[in-house]
Order: sequence, then C-alpha cells, then structure tokens
Amino acid sequence: MRVRVWDLPTRVFHWSLVLCFLGLLVSGQIGGDAMEWHFAIGYGVLTLLLFRLVWGFAGGHWSRFAVFVVGPSAVWHYIRGAGGSHGSVGHNPLGSLSVMALLGFAVLQVATGLFSDDEIANSGPFVKWASSNLVSYASYYHSKVGKVILIVLVQLHIAAILFYRIRRGENLVLPMINGDKQLPEPTKASRDDRFSRLWALATLSLCGLGVWGMVRWAS
Repeated sequence: MRVRVWDLPTRVFHWSLVLCFLGLLVSGQIGGDAMEWHFAIGYGVLTLLLFRLVWGFAGGHWSRFAVFVVGPSAVWHYIRGAGGSHGSVGHNPLGSLSVMALLGFAVLQVATGLFSDDEIANSGPFVKWASSNLVSYASYYHSKVGKVILIVLVQLHIAAILFYRIRRGENLVLPMINGDKQLPEPTKASRDDRFSRLWALATLSLCGLGVWGMVRWAS
C-alpha cells in the first residue's frame, strides 16, 4: 500500500533546515562579512523551528508530536526488537529520539545565539538586555559546545540512515522527498491537500513575521 506519510510542509521544513544548517556552518567558519548571512540564516532557523512547533500539533498525522514522541520504555523495547510495527510508519522510537534531540538542541543553539557576542563586531539582538555573565555563557556555548553537539547529532542521524539502507534495505530518504512509503497493509495517511498546504504557508508566514518583528524591536 502506498501511503502519504510526510506531508509537503514537513518535507519542506526538513530540507530547509538541512540547507540552513550547512549555511550556518559555512558562514560561521568564514566569519567577517559572512556573519551577516549567519545572523539572517539563524533567524530563518528560528522561523522554521517555530513553524515546526505549531505543525507538531496541527500538521499531518505522522508529523504530530502526539504520534511519534515516545517514552524511554518504547525506545528500550524497540532496541530489544520488541517494538512491534511501530517502526514501519513515520519515525521509529529511535528516530523519534533523534529528531527531538536535534530540534531541542537547535532551539538551544538559536536561543544562545540571540545572546552571543564575539567581542569583535557581531552580537545578538538581546545582548544589551543581558548580564555580562549570561552573555559570556551563551557565547561560549553557542560557539564551542552547541555547535559540536549538533554536528555529532547530525552525523549520528546520517549514520542511522545509512544503517537502515545498507543493513535493513529501508530507504528513509526517499519518503522525505516524495512523501510516500510502501507499507504492507492499509495505514492512516497524513493529510496533504491544498488547504493544509495553504494553512502551513500562512503559519510559516506568521512565524517569519513574528521573528522579524522581534528582531526589529530588539534593534
């Protein structure tokens, strides 16, 4: 059975975040004038994360937090091979843990970026309202700790994709491109019609407007 698992807004979010992550790594490494792009991309990531928060409650069935966020016991049972059919649709328990870790640390990275100061020419929009200690901690975490954690999590994410492709013959990338999975039995599909896509576009626009307003107000 061909089932729509990942709706278009979820797929656009996923690949947009991938591109932003690469852009942030490159611009942060170059420094100098590229930091203007670093800040712009960072605001873009904040917009995407706000959108994903909303979409985790209002998006397609398999993109909702209530469906794929599981507890430690489910992860343990899945590792032991007692996960049942949970791993055949959407994120399996380990994949869920990986996604939540990436999203959580991405939020922390963006948040600390808003309070970071390189003491040269670049500072986050909220630096002037924060104590020197907070700015110091945020700057250190953002440039030394958070970046490394995200790189490691992304590498583990890619390693898991390769493992499932090579050892289990399951292509996890293709469904995130075309949205569909071939499943052995009828399964609830994610809504992915014109209305839901327009609703996603409106939500993303509002999130972007909110981030823009926040930055303008802080400046």
